[in-house]
Amino acid sequence: MTTIFVTERLAAILPRVREFVAQELFPLESAYLHGSFRALEPTLQGLRSRVKDMGLWAPHLPPEDGGLGLTLTEFGLVSEELGRSPLGHYTFNCQAPDIGNMELLHQFATPEQKHTFLEPLMRGDIRSCFAMTEPEFAGSNPVNMATTAVREGDEYVINGHKWFTSSADGAAFAVTMAVTNPDEAPHKRASMILVPTTTPGFTLVRNIKIMGEEGDSYASHAEVRFENCRVPVANLLGKEGSGFALAQHRLGPGRIHHCMRFVGICERALDMMCRYAVSRELAPGKPLASKQIIQAWIAESRAEIDAARYMVLHTADGIDKHGAQAMKESISTIKFFVANVLQHVLDRAIQTHGALGITDDTILSYWYRHERAARIYDGPDEVHKTVLARTILKQYGYTVEM
Repeated sequence: MTTIFVTERLAAILPRVREFVAQELFPLESAYLHGSFRALEPTLQGLRSRVKDMGLWAPHLPPEDGGLGLTLTEFGLVSEELGRSPLGHYTFNCQAPDIGNMELLHQFATPEQKHTFLEPLMRGDIRSCFAMTEPEFAGSNPVNMATTAVREGDEYVINGHKWFTSSADGAAFAVTMAVTNPDEAPHKRASMILVPTTTPGFTLVRNIKIMGEEGDSYASHAEVRFENCRVPVANLLGKEGSGFALAQHRLGPGRIHHCMRFVGICERALDMMCRYAVSRELAPGKPLASKQIIQAWIAESRAEIDAARYMVLHTADGIDKHGAQAMKESISTIKFFVANVLQHVLDRAIQTHGALGITDDTILSYWYRHERAARIYDGPDEVHKTVLARTILKQYGYTVEM
């Protein structure tokens, strides 16, 4: 791991996080793979209490809110360590989509909204979800949506259909994107509204199967419907028509979180690949690691992971110093680059393990089926490549037609 971005306080934190993940979370993964997240929750709640006692809770939050107050770059390195286990971020209360919702509420919520929604979320007493994507529209463009929130007196009446509302199963509220100003420009039509999931008219239709796995509780992606769902106007987050701007605000740091989690997954996969290659004999005295193709896969993975890490931390450092807008091209670049590195490294690790790699006897197949979506969510690779190419070509006097 690079030490260029490791601050003095981070040097004291990272070994503790790494040891906790390896000793406490790795042993639970088999039970999760062969059982359910909900069945594991009592154990994880106990570990969450231990994380609080260790002073490692919610590393992204400021100290006055019970967190560590890390910069985005510092948190990126913590996210890598937590990413080595699918249970890591949840145990430390910095899991998506809650971390993004916390950041939104922290900056844009009213005092009453913070008391009702943000404070219990920061404590880990409740979970949340984010309802934006709709099955009737291509998800790469969030200005396209049919869900509406019509104001009637002091209430919004919400009607619409959402899916891939991640972690809605068991969530206390949904940050919901809905059209409130249909006559405005496309980027000013939608708003964000806080909808308690107990509100009449809010229905969790199903947990969507991901390559055959439905999931449950936090580890799920839901289809939900809003049918004459009434919430107070006081539940509006920010201003009417600012939903798209708030969504974009959420994405910059979110991509750092995800990409460094991907790096952590890659490091774990590479470690598993090396250990397996050294321990398995093809012939007496000839381990799998003696084969040049295995050596090439290890070398390629090492180079790609290191490149990905530097790119993401460079971007995070730029956001810390100059803001997300100044780093928008870099944010697009890391999104498609690191997602592809993740897929390459996982594929090599599975191939090295042979038939074992496609079973749930290791964590590799879990990541392979769930993280294939890394090239789709937060905008598919193709969109980000187009954004980057458009910026580059403009420097050469060519404007790409939209």
